[in-house]
Amino acid sequence: MGPLVGVRVVELAGIGPGPFAGMLLADLGADVIQIVRTAPASTWIPGFMARGRRSVAVDLKHPEGLDVVLRLVERADILIEGFRPGVAERLGIGPEECHGRNPALVYGRVTGWGQDGPLAHTAGHDIDYLAISGALWPMGPAERPPPPPLNLIGDFGGGAMFLVVGVLAALHAARTSGAGQVVDAAMVDGSALLTTMFHEMRAVGLWDDERGANLLDGGAPFYDTYQTSDGGYVAVGALEPQFYAAFLEGIGLADVDLPDQMDRSRWPELRERFAEAFATKSRDEWEEVFRGTDACVSPVLTWSEASRHPHSVARATFVDVAGTILPAPAPRFSKTPAGQPAAQSPPGADTDEVLAEIGFAPDRISGLRAGGAVA
Repeated sequence: MGPLVGVRVVELAGIGPGPFAGMLLADLGADVIQIVRTAPASTWIPGFMARGRRSVAVDLKHPEGLDVVLRLVERADILIEGFRPGVAERLGIGPEECHGRNPALVYGRVTGWGQDGPLAHTAGHDIDYLAISGALWPMGPAERPPPPPLNLIGDFGGGAMFLVVGVLAALHAARTSGAGQVVDAAMVDGSALLTTMFHEMRAVGLWDDERGANLLDGGAPFYDTYQTSDGGYVAVGALEPQFYAAFLEGIGLADVDLPDQMDRSRWPELRERFAEAFATKSRDEWEEVFRGTDACVSPVLTWSEASRHPHSVARATFVDVAGTILPAPAPRFSKTPAGQPAAQSPPGADTDEVLAEIGFAPDRISGLRAGGAVA
């Protein structure tokens, strides 16, 4: 089920953005074949975000293993990989070799620094790409170093999401022209692009380079989090005047003489008044106070609480996948809805089935196993 039914993807397994991109494509109906390494499970990183696709274990350094991958490429629409620049070429599965087998193939590559540039061949992680792109600087209060914002922005936002957009756009072009191409998705590029609005705000004087001093970085007391009497937290996003008025009404300060909302010089005073008010009730009590209003106040939920929230339940935002509660596929489609995600299969569990589909006879598969090309 899903809008990508009929699209065939070969995913060279890795960590971070590659598996997430493969998961998104599989969630939306693509037939994704994940190529995993043949090493024992104890020597490789667990295959997180591997739901919804079949798994083939291949030794990419074995000549016959290489042939298996290229045979899969012949029948694929898209290939995605997350090696450092040049690694796929050294293995013999770079764009030139793959396009030689399938000229219409979309070859998607996701890396931190991109395929070229002075940093292209150096190691890095999400936090490094955010640092160089400028996305990390505005994070956190001014008196503390910028905190790591999980790896949501670089790996998944700046990397995987742009890879998915790129390969689907290139697939559209390939189906129009018959010619495939290489998609270079760099996390540093994607992270920079995610900050577009802030560059524009800065250009017209609506954003200051000082951290923790702006509308959306925790500087504004009406766009921040506050601790409640039970040690929980609430999030406040009362930016617009009408939402701010509803917020003041709910918090009990509508009839109090307060500084003007946009008087930055008095934001510390406002913050103190809001903190004092929120400390008088529990998180859940405040949720009840603001329920059904336009005050833009929400409880800050834990992972497990988020899946049980009434809104999440009503929209089936989380689903049970083989006993694990996971976020459901997104977005929603009116005519080609995504189905229930299939559970992650053990690494290499589908090797025989997939090889048979692409024309390998049983005795040939047995020979590949015996020779260590597949597992």
